Amino acid sequence: MELNIREIGKNFGDLQALKSVCLKVKKGNFTTLLGPSGCGKTTLLRIIAGLEEPDSGEIYMDDECLFSDEKKINKSIHLRNFGMVFQDFALWPHMTVFENIAFGLKATGKKKDLNKAVMEALEMVRLEGMEKRFPHELSGGQQQRVAFARAAVLKPQLVLFDEPLSALDAILREDMRIEITNLVRNIGLTAIYVTHDQSEALAMSDEIVVMNKGEILQVGSPEYIYNSPSEAFVAKFIGKSNWIFPEKQLVRPENVHLREIKEEDVETYEGTVKAVSYVGDRYEILVDIMSIGNFIVYDSQKKNQGDKLKMFIKKKDIYSIC
Repeated sequence: MELNIREIGKNFGDLQALKSVCLKVKKGNFTTLLGPSGCGKTTLLRIIAGLEEPDSGEIYMDDECLFSDEKKINKSIHLRNFGMVFQDFALWPHMTVFENIAFGLKATGKKKDLNKAVMEALEMVRLEGMEKRFPHELSGGQQQRVAFARAAVLKPQLVLFDEPLSALDAILREDMRIEITNLVRNIGLTAIYVTHDQSEALAMSDEIVVMNKGEILQVGSPEYIYNSPSEAFVAKFIGKSNWIFPEKQLVRPENVHLREIKEEDVETYEGTVKAVSYVGDRYEILVDIMSIGNFIVYDSQKKNQGDKLKMFIKKKDIYSIC
């Protein structure tokens, strides 16, 4: 199974939300649409789901056409066989956990072995024994697992996640990040996940799609996106960057050394400490370099405001953006 999105465009009045977007999602991949608010990622997800109709372009699942402006095809939501996990969980408050998970099966006429399918889904998300509870009797993390089970029980071709962790607190969000990733991979699902959180994208994804202003700027593995950003926006949005030459040459903070390096191809800079933040496993130090501006560097030892620092950077760690 491969989802093929071809030149999808969408306008809301005078606002061009998507500009001829093209993307391929491979079977079994966990693909994340990443970008700031208003970049078009949620609009694209809703179009894939069938909740929003694009103005132009085509969407194919293998050889099956889901949408084509030219051919006048727009398959309805229930014919696409996609699961969806929403930001607010979207659980029916008057239904039990069992009834919520069974809802999609009943709605699509898949009533054979319904009890067995629901109980297997409950076991999959480790909620055995909670089938008679109502959503308000569950924690946020448990509600999220019910929402995932409801999507997965349909055995969909594709599961779509619309910022599903944004309503959770920081500690629970990190736990659920691992849980969702493991569940998707263990079941063998194909997933498209929307977020504006770069940490989520880097930790969870096989492939990241960086979007801005209705366009796809770069597609690649987390490592590739982080280490080889295609343009300044990507470098700024993914991780922290020190710019040696504005929007042309950068080095990541972890590649700035405060102890001399015994190599020939090393650049040396001097600066003054402006601020120091303790972030748990290290100190994050903001250094003012006269000829360049502010640099972020990391160190295990605390520095004081006003300290003079020498910094050493291997030339191979300086990345140039074309």
